[in-house]
Amino acid sequence: MALNWTMTSGNGSPIPLPHEITICAIDSGADLKLSVPAAGSSAAKSLQATGRVYLTDKRLIFISHTSPKPAFDSLTVPLHAITSTKFEQPTFGSNYLAFAVRPSSEGGLTEGTTGELRFKDRAMFEFVALLEKTRERAIYMARQMEADDENLPTYTSPAEASSVSFMGGVPVDNPPGYDA
Repeated sequence: MALNWTMTSGNGSPIPLPHEITICAIDSGADLKLSVPAAGSSAAKSLQATGRVYLTDKRLIFISHTSPKPAFDSLTVPLHAITSTKFEQPTFGSNYLAFAVRPSSEGGLTEGTTGELRFKDRAMFEFVALLEKTRERAIYMARQMEADDENLPTYTSPAEASSVSFMGGVPVDNPPGYDA
């Protein structure tokens, strides 16, 4: 998870990563509140902005369009870095998604960072269900790739694999019934 790392095109939409597919885009009315705990020499921060949300098969992206100057320009969260999600339905107030993340190094956030995402004019439940399904698939695919990499056979070069000796261009260990 990193603040202000999203590359955007001229119209303000995120530039996709290689082989990335956009699943859902909320073009306006998304409020994001981040709570960043204190770490080292930095103080605790509470950041809030209004903007657009994009869900891809690899990450959750928030791009601010708050005026005059937002607390942050963008937020990029790889789906595997979302450690927990909770669909909150308060008695008074709008539904929202509460989530915790594992921040990336040099990303501008600290361990224990949490967020709350609200929509002004859209149902939250549909988005949460889509996010959960996409996140589960991303984690499953990452685990499959790790398992596939671990189960690869070890290969040797042909010179190492061959123990056949040659005398005068004829193999010394001839197969049965083969005479030179």
